[in-house]
Amino acid sequence: MRATKTTKGLKVNVIAGTYVVVLGFNLPKQKCKNLQGFSILRKDETEGECYYLKGTKTFEVTDPGFPAGSQYSTKKHPIQGFQWADYSAKPDHTYTYTVTALKGTPSNLKKYIQTSVTIKTESTTVGKHNVLFNRGLAASQEYTRRFGDLSPDKVPNNKAYEWLSRGIYEGLEDFVNSCKPGKHALRISAYEFNYKPFLQLLRETIKRGVDVKIVFDARKKNPRVNNIKNIKAFKLTQNSIPRANGKSYISHNKFIVKLEKGKPISVWTGGMNFSKGGIFGQSNVAHIFRYKQLAKDYFDYWTALSQDPSSKEIKKLVEELTPLPTTLKKGSRGVFSPRKNLDALNYYKETAMNAKHGLLMTFAFGINDLFKEVYEKSSADFRFALLEKMTRGMKKGPKKTAEVKAIKKLRYNKKNLFAIGSLIKTNEIDGWVKEKLTGLNHYVNYVHNKFMLVDPLTSNPIVITGSANFSNASTIRNDENMVVIKGDKAVADIYFGEFFRLYAHHAFRESLKWRKQGDKPKYLKTDDWWASHFGKSQKSNKRKYFASMEL
Repeated sequence: MRATKTTKGLKVNVIAGTYVVVLGFNLPKQKCKNLQGFSILRKDETEGECYYLKGTKTFEVTDPGFPAGSQYSTKKHPIQGFQWADYSAKPDHTYTYTVTALKGTPSNLKKYIQTSVTIKTESTTVGKHNVLFNRGLAASQEYTRRFGDLSPDKVPNNKAYEWLSRGIYEGLEDFVNSCKPGKHALRISAYEFNYKPFLQLLRETIKRGVDVKIVFDARKKNPRVNNIKNIKAFKLTQNSIPRANGKSYISHNKFIVKLEKGKPISVWTGGMNFSKGGIFGQSNVAHIFRYKQLAKDYFDYWTALSQDPSSKEIKKLVEELTPLPTTLKKGSRGVFSPRKNLDALNYYKETAMNAKHGLLMTFAFGINDLFKEVYEKSSADFRFALLEKMTRGMKKGPKKTAEVKAIKKLRYNKKNLFAIGSLIKTNEIDGWVKEKLTGLNHYVNYVHNKFMLVDPLTSNPIVITGSANFSNASTIRNDENMVVIKGDKAVADIYFGEFFRLYAHHAFRESLKWRKQGDKPKYLKTDDWWASHFGKSQKSNKRKYFASMEL
């Protein structure tokens, strides 16, 4: 949901997803003299709570001297920027956000202009969609505040895993448990298939009479060996079909089709592997679609995969089953792989290139050359990218050096904002607490998502999401699935909020790499800090974008 309001020149624009609410403000430059920042008061109309949101900086003269990692009320230590986000929102709640421009002095702040906006967050069920993002941020100040330096396995009562899941595993359990014997069936296609509680759940589901069949990746040694081992351990062999043909490729799908009386009715898909690391470690999204035609397409795809076809056979089928959605105006349409050529990847590239206002993409394995061109030449006002690493997995040498140089060049463009997965590795910088990874992942620690948002804040947003990295291999070699969603503002708002949750987290941590150990805390400013948010600067463009103004 989106809402906006302007009071005496102070504009507040609010975009609410499920767990994230993004706020953009604007105040005319001539009214910013002596501006100390903005406070944000949040009233939960659903539960009756009311409090100021918190930030991480203080004024030097009013620093209360709290321990490292503390947070401070924006009532006395305001936000010095024109964009903020509430990451503590709850689904299907009504909130009123009161944003106040503060002037005066740090010791005597004065309310200048105030604007209040009421908004309702989205439910995890939005029309024919369920969108579930895991936390994806084990290496965070909040994890450290809650669980210290304990690994998730050592936190009592499964509380760390519950926090990391953020409803994604519970949603998976609900999806499976909703099946009734004699009425429903499940058809699963899996790449990593080794999270033991999930395998046990499937075993119990089969025991109570639900028809379950699984196609699993059995091509390369990893994950084939673990998949087979766990399938045997949980007595799922009779229900499982190895996908072994084409051993140089991978069967990278992670979807489940639900059938009712033999007819497909919904599909669970996304980038989340059925593994501990996929569910609780790296960032991932799971998306349930309740479109019968889309579910049928997935079921037909699964049926073909269950025959373990050759690369040539499966390419012919998927191109017939899911032609490129070039005429799609509104709704959801699947795009499966492998395909005969790179037409699908070029379709994604052209969709991204046609963004007019905003482009947001995730890259778990570097940026494909087609999308480097997008970030170089697109006319979109803002182009965000969230990367796991600077490049895909590459050995040191001329090729990697050239790749790093190309990415750095793209980052110099003021329309491009990139963030790369990172964490705080020391207690010696600016009062921040040292963070650590869960140890659940070996190859991708931070950003495993595979989605693209094109003009997400317009009336006709585009979301492209699924299992496929935006790469050549994902298009012409691997078993993959993507869904193109057009014109669904609620879905776009959820993805938008989650993207910026992850982006802001990693962008900040990456910025700390330039700080030296022992640096003194950076306090809130008492100068004309706001001046850099006007003119032709990147900060100015960002202010305008989040406040939904003409650029």
